Amino acid sequence: MQRTRIPLLLAAAVSLSLAASGCATSSGGSAGSSRTGDASTSAATAPSSSEGSAAPSASASATADSAFAVPGYAVGEIPPVPLFALPNLSLLSASTGAFTPEVTSTIASVPGVTVSPARCDEPGVLASDSAFTVVTGDGGVVTSNGDSSVVNDGDGAGVVNQGTVSIVNNGDGSGVYTDSATGVSITNSGNGEGTYTDAHLSVTVDGKGAGTYTDSRTGETITINSDGSGTYTVGDVSITNDGKGAGSYTDTATGLSIVNDGTGTALVTSASGSRSVSAEALPKVDKVGSFPPIDAARPVESCGTVISLQDGVLFDFGSSQVRPEAAQTLGNLADVLNRAGASSGHVYGHTDSVSDESFNQTLSEQRAQAVADALTAAGATASFDVTGYGESRPVAPNENPDGSDNPAGRRLNRRVEVFVPAS
Repeated sequence: MQRTRIPLLLAAAVSLSLAASGCATSSGGSAGSSRTGDASTSAATAPSSSEGSAAPSASASATADSAFAVPGYAVGEIPPVPLFALPNLSLLSASTGAFTPEVTSTIASVPGVTVSPARCDEPGVLASDSAFTVVTGDGGVVTSNGDSSVVNDGDGAGVVNQGTVSIVNNGDGSGVYTDSATGVSITNSGNGEGTYTDAHLSVTVDGKGAGTYTDSRTGETITINSDGSGTYTVGDVSITNDGKGAGSYTDTATGLSIVNDGTGTALVTSASGSRSVSAEALPKVDKVGSFPPIDAARPVESCGTVISLQDGVLFDFGSSQVRPEAAQTLGNLADVLNRAGASSGHVYGHTDSVSDESFNQTLSEQRAQAVADALTAAGATASFDVTGYGESRPVAPNENPDGSDNPAGRRLNRRVEVFVPAS
């Protein structure tokens, strides 16, 4: 039998944590930045000794220089535009499991009726008491359960809706995750590009090293371009880097302004005045990372679904007459098959080893036919063929190892199975 790929549903929920490493909320720079302008102190000429004036002390010079420097940096030195870390994309990357239907064991709240994968491989579940799965015949499935639904087209793509969460997997590494309750939205293009937003954070990357970062909680905004240029703003502080060695620093609160012309000189302006100092050209801004592609929805191999009904649910011992009490069970099964879009089915009858083989063979055939007729009478639109296997296909021993009778095993062997092919 040719196997059909059927994805299975697995609900997944993964928490999200955000990091923005390197994004300082003050004007301080990174420890790795180059220090320039040490020689610029010569620009502040001391009074001539011929005028009888004493040279300023080291502490006095340091105090004077502090008005012309970013704290922690030399006079004329501009802190680098900080990088930002990519957000945790696990909500989208781990969501591929959400396209797999969960295997359930019951079709209705009736003891003795179970739904299981066909043993030719591992299929998805056709139906349960709270959900149903439609096998599309091309390896895909559609599963619905209250306010949740899964559509998997069988080639890695699909859509999941679970309450406030919506997940789209395009099967090519790209996808979209949204949660209306948390405000989280993730878009992954599959080629490194992507966006992330939540109630406070917005991140966009182009997959080539450029990106933007905005955090409303800290007031930080970072823009990094693929040519090595970038900008950073937080509060009163603004930093620019043109990617060619030039850049600027401005702090409107303190009145400090630094303009680096990229040719070895920086003009520093503060409330104390202006100074021209030596300054190295600014290095290019480092590139940011890219969004990794997400996995396609994982299919599994399947050939169909087996619905097993123990004989005690349907028949009296040794009889092929369907009991009146079984009408509701078979009616529920007929409804499930219709909702699942099952166009065909196979009904198999099985017995234990009590009585002779000929009698068991006939009884299994009669019971299989009785179930098929009852399903049709209950409104099932699928066409059924019937086969009786008698005692030839036990699922449990009819006898114990010592040769004594095994009632529990025989009970399991007395069953009728409805096999629904995947396609």
